[in-house]
Order: sequence, then C-alpha cells, then structure tokens
Amino acid sequence: MTTETAQSKGRTLKGTVVSDKMTKTVVVEVLRLKKNEKYKKFFKVSARYQAHDEKGEYHVGDIVIIQETRPMSKQKRWIVREKVGSVAA
Repeated sequence: MTTETAQSKGRTLKGTVVSDKMTKTVVVEVLRLKKNEKYKKFFKVSARYQAHDEKGEYHVGDIVIIQETRPMSKQKRWIVREKVGSVAA
C-alpha cells in the first residue's frame, strides 16, 4: 500500500477556519444545505470540526480542505490537507 493510497481514506470536507488560537489545532466550520421535506425549502446547517495543523500555517478566514484521520486527541479527528483560498475579512 502506498502512502498516497493510505492518505486518500476517509471523508474530505471544505470549510472556513474560524479559530486558530490553539497550538497545532484550528477550528473549521463547514456549511451545507439541507432540505425540508414538507416545504421543499433549503436551509443552512453548520458543523465545527477541530483539525490538526502541524506547522500553524492556517489562520482565521482561510478556506481549507480537511480530511478524516485517526483520533489525535479527545475531539481532534481531522487534519488540514490544503488551503483553497481566503475570505476577505
């Protein structure tokens, strides 16, 4: 098994960094649309994930891709893979 195959396991999500105050950890907020079955109306649902950031290179407002990985601490089960862009703050 190659390293690239091992890294591709698990879900990947795209979100915005909302906090970078912890050491080697960022909080990423992921927005998605959910549909109300009765009224057929879409509404936004957000979820926050703590993701591992080894070098501390991601900051508030960055749009990043996170990937599911092994548990690294009590709440940290994601790792930041790459930066996609930045939100104008």
